[in-house]
Order: sequence, then structure tokens, then C-alpha cells
Amino acid sequence: MIELKTELHGRGIRVGIVRARFNEAIGLAELGACLVRLAELGVQGDDITVASVPGALEVPLALQRLAATDRFDALIALGAVIRGETYHFEIVSNESASGIAQVQLDAGLPIANGILTTNTDEQAEVRAKDKGRDCADAAIEMANLVRTIARPAK
Repeated sequence: MIELKTELHGRGIRVGIVRARFNEAIGLAELGACLVRLAELGVQGDDITVASVPGALEVPLALQRLAATDRFDALIALGAVIRGETYHFEIVSNESASGIAQVQLDAGLPIANGILTTNTDEQAEVRAKDKGRDCADAAIEMANLVRTIARPAK
């Protein structure tokens, strides 16, 4: 059996982040925690690119365009969709998640999905920093795994 092992080191890994501005305080909290964690993992500041978009539905397109540049080893999506009184919550939540997953598969590039979907502002506030850190970990782990898989067999 061959077991592929990855490490949580970010040296030399280039990360693109797309943050939705709708529910901006949540997205900024996620971004702050994500950037701190990326630095802890060894990602250099000049290896990180951050773009902001109006909302969660615009995130997949920005991710797609970043992926098309071939400048990144992993991407991260950040933002929050908070339930309101209409069906709009389900549409935005489902379509943004679907779009992010499609970009990841089409591009063959890891994308950590940090678009929170919560019932209340308070739930989003409680989860924001942890989700930002989790996305940094997931992006780095997956970038390392993709590199490991791409290496020629010995």
C-alpha cells in the first residue's frame, strides 16, 4: 500500500482569496483569521492575492478567473449568506457552493469553501474566525496533496 501524506507547510504556495463583501463584517473576520493562519503555515505575504466581490454569487466567477491565470496553487472563498425571510437564501447558498465546486473540478485547483451559510448573524459571527483558519489549513493541505500526486513515481 502506498499512502500519500501531506504536510501543513505553506512555503512556496501561492494562494488566491476571494471575499464576498455582502455581510462584510463576517467576511473581514474570516479574512483576518485566514491571513494569520496562512502566515503561521509559512505562506509569504507576497504569495497571497485577495480580491473582493459584491456577494456570494459573484465568488465563483472571480475564482474561475484567478484559476485561469495559473498563478495559484490553491484558492479560498470567504463570505457569509445569512437566512432571511425569503427563499433567496437557498438560491444564493446552493448556487454559490455549486459554482465553487464546479470551478475547483474544472480547473483541477483546490478551493477551500468558506462561504458560511447560517440562520442568524450571531451564528456567522461565532463561526467566522474558525472558518477562516480552517480554510487556510484546507487550502494548504490540498495544495500539498496535489503536488504530491503530481510527482513522478520513484
